[in-house]
Amino acid sequence: METAQKPSVAYRRYVLLILTLVYAFNFVDRQIIGILSPFIKEDLGLNDAQLGWLKGFAFALLYTVVGIPIAWLADRYSRVNIVTISLTVWSGFTALSGFASNFTQLALARVGVGIGEAGGSPPSHSMISDLYDSTERAKALAVYSLGIPFGIMAAYFAAAFFLQGGQTDWRIVMIAVGVPGVFLAILMKLTVKEPTRTVSPSGDTQSMKLLDAIKTLLKIPTWWAMCLGISFGSFGNYAISTWIIDFYVRVHNNISIQDLLISFGIINGTVYAFGVWAGGVIADKWGKKNRKGYALLPTIAMIIGVPCFVASLYVGSAWLSIALLAVLLLTSGMYLGPCFAIAQTLAPINARAMSTALFFFVLNIIALGGGPTLVGIVSNMYTESMGSAEALRFSLTLLIVPYILSILTFYWASTTIKRDWAAAEKRQAAA
Repeated sequence: METAQKPSVAYRRYVLLILTLVYAFNFVDRQIIGILSPFIKEDLGLNDAQLGWLKGFAFALLYTVVGIPIAWLADRYSRVNIVTISLTVWSGFTALSGFASNFTQLALARVGVGIGEAGGSPPSHSMISDLYDSTERAKALAVYSLGIPFGIMAAYFAAAFFLQGGQTDWRIVMIAVGVPGVFLAILMKLTVKEPTRTVSPSGDTQSMKLLDAIKTLLKIPTWWAMCLGISFGSFGNYAISTWIIDFYVRVHNNISIQDLLISFGIINGTVYAFGVWAGGVIADKWGKKNRKGYALLPTIAMIIGVPCFVASLYVGSAWLSIALLAVLLLTSGMYLGPCFAIAQTLAPINARAMSTALFFFVLNIIALGGGPTLVGIVSNMYTESMGSAEALRFSLTLLIVPYILSILTFYWASTTIKRDWAAAEKRQAAA
């Protein structure tokens, strides 16, 4: 059944806050290599293709695969323990990245960060879904998703503080942002209790077997449509977030690196964060009247944001370019809460962590593994003929293709969501 005895409102908010902070550290450690990209390139003598592999595939390689067995454990064992161990691992590998002296060592450290981060979101989503029912879930998961913009903001601000206009070694920044995560892991372990599960997992009779859970989820059209929508949208967003500093350094070199870092920190912490929060709130309100709202909101938001992104690559003014890019951040943030809510709401109750893990598996193979990596490869291919600045601009322009696919798949979800939601409610009632 869907409902269970809930802890106090204050405690639920505290757990949500801690999980959001953990997610913020997730994105600090994920984002920092893109921010430091120009410095790493110069220090280690890397080309755009190598940078693309570091930003995308090296991180996503085991992150996507390890998430599924970790989710299997999270549907059966302590999710608090899984998250605290994972946070310690990825924070430690981020700090170790600061000691890398060549491409191979840094790639191995990024693989380690990816392994650790695989244990973050699936158990967290599962805990949040046990603390908040379906009418509050999009808003709660949108609050959790604020860890993305706040984490990115923190990464920009940390880089701005430690780099001091490019005078400080990028390695110090890596170590500085990695170590604090270990202390947050200790705080979580000491203060957060394992939430009571809506369905207690006592063996395979109540916790779905791995293959059964995957087969069930893959048969839900709306689950697939929302998963592909966020995957194609994030393909563009991950590529932008990891290459945008390189773009402005090469194309708009009249802006200091310090101004860039501070500006993007503020934009992510305000505009992007507001988009994430508003997406969850609007989706829950719209969804109460019409389930289609969970899918139509991301569709409309992306139709507004994508043209602004393309324009941002070609306008002559750097500040106008940044303002147009901010529109994309606002609108693309709106799909996070609705997508994550659908992944939980349409999943069998005893396969919620697995639903998130499979969601992230597809998302990150397409988006995190593909976006930054392919932009780097294409840019490197055309650097000799077009120059580094124009090659990167051309490579980023091609992101319009996955963005259009994102819009189409979100709209597809709006045509199937009512039927699939009703089926999920029937399945949960039968349980």
